[in-house]
Amino acid sequence: MRKDGTPATFSGHPVGKMFLCFETKPLVATLLALTLVMVIWNLQPYYENLISATNRCSASTSGVTESLPIRSGNLGAGVTPLAEKKLVKPSPPADPNKRTFQAYGNAAALFVQMGAYRGGPRTFAVMGLSSKPIHVFAKPWYKCEWIPNNGNSSIKAKAYKMLPDWGYGRVYTVVVVNCTFSSNPNADNSGGKLVLYAYYGESPRKYEKFTAMEEAPGSYNESQYSPPYKYEYLYCGSSLYGNLNAARMREWMAYHAWFFGSSSHFVFHDAGGVSAEVRAVLEPWVRAGRVTLQDIRAQAEYDGYYYNQFLVVNDCLHRHRFTANWTFYFDVDEYIYLPNGNTLESVLQEFSNVTQFTIEQNAMSNVLCLNDSTQDYSRQWGFEKLLFKDSRTRIRRDRKYAIQARNAYSTGVHMSENVIGGTLHNTETKISYYHYHNSITVHEELCRKLLPMFTKTTTTWLDKVPYVYDDNMKKLAPTIKAFEQNTIGSQHHLHS
Repeated sequence: MRKDGTPATFSGHPVGKMFLCFETKPLVATLLALTLVMVIWNLQPYYENLISATNRCSASTSGVTESLPIRSGNLGAGVTPLAEKKLVKPSPPADPNKRTFQAYGNAAALFVQMGAYRGGPRTFAVMGLSSKPIHVFAKPWYKCEWIPNNGNSSIKAKAYKMLPDWGYGRVYTVVVVNCTFSSNPNADNSGGKLVLYAYYGESPRKYEKFTAMEEAPGSYNESQYSPPYKYEYLYCGSSLYGNLNAARMREWMAYHAWFFGSSSHFVFHDAGGVSAEVRAVLEPWVRAGRVTLQDIRAQAEYDGYYYNQFLVVNDCLHRHRFTANWTFYFDVDEYIYLPNGNTLESVLQEFSNVTQFTIEQNAMSNVLCLNDSTQDYSRQWGFEKLLFKDSRTRIRRDRKYAIQARNAYSTGVHMSENVIGGTLHNTETKISYYHYHNSITVHEELCRKLLPMFTKTTTTWLDKVPYVYDDNMKKLAPTIKAFEQNTIGSQHHLHS
């Protein structure tokens, strides 16, 4: 209960002051002051702290309220007094003839790396794909940097690029980047990493930077870049795609394992063509150490020429550059053959002074067989029964080739144009190959047109093409079958 007497003093008690403000007469004075302040500050539409300023009423024991001073220091954050405001000029109207261009997504990558390998004490090679239009019109270039693990300063070198698909590319073209430093960047074997700078055009301001490869400490071994090499012969196969016939793959593998001998190795690249049946055919050779099967099905994301086979053969070239004395490039419907009693060793010894040689084709029919009732064609191998050769002359035929890979900077499907040393073309009396075009994807019986026996000694015309009988490969069939049996055991369940 409140006692009568001297009014209570509220100075020093904020709660008491607040209640004093709401006494009747002071409240009227406060409202008048508030009205005046609002009129003045109505000229400043962005004033935000009016309420907090007016709440600062000063109550005294006599109940007289003073007017609130207007000071710039009392303004809320971001509020500028009217006298300090600057006039903002309105934006000029947009030019209706000025067009803008909005980009969404990417048509093709600047660089898609497949592999990177050391090519010797001072050189490295990086294999990849790149947008074909950018190489036609924008002149991209590359720079290499080696960053050592030992803390020393990095070293840089301008790279040399090669486009080995010679215009066959589609959305993507193949790029081989050669990085050559003035000295071995990992001479102390402490390890490091190779960084590649890929530039979009002639300007050095726009580029992509990425680590192309790393070399672990102690992994550099200079002896591997000089002979003797692990193998005499290496096969680098192009992309395997489509519905391949496992029986044809079995025959091809058995034949060439015999042809090249024990000091050879085969590298296949599965671009979707290695079915379970084909894999079963290759598996015994994998277990025997004769075959390596690479899974490259991811290449389908990048639209290049023929399942990116130029990229694949270049990756194989540099990955195995110092694996063998000679590296061979041909397809799985083609069979290398030595005429006139030649041996592979004698032929390659004769060709040892050149970097590469091309091999002439014997084009075989993939439908013509003899109408011989004594033969069970369903149990014969393809090259055992397809015996009719295209006899046209003076026409250009595709050639395949072999190369001393250590002397090549890049390569192609039919030959390389980036080599140190010469190329030999007139080799048909020494070495050739039989080509059973399109037979590798035929699953029914190959003998679809039977010719009378007298055609063994005459010329047969089919679709305006002359064919003559050639049984050179048939004569080798018993030897190849015996070799397969002795090496991995027969696979008699595969026929046709």
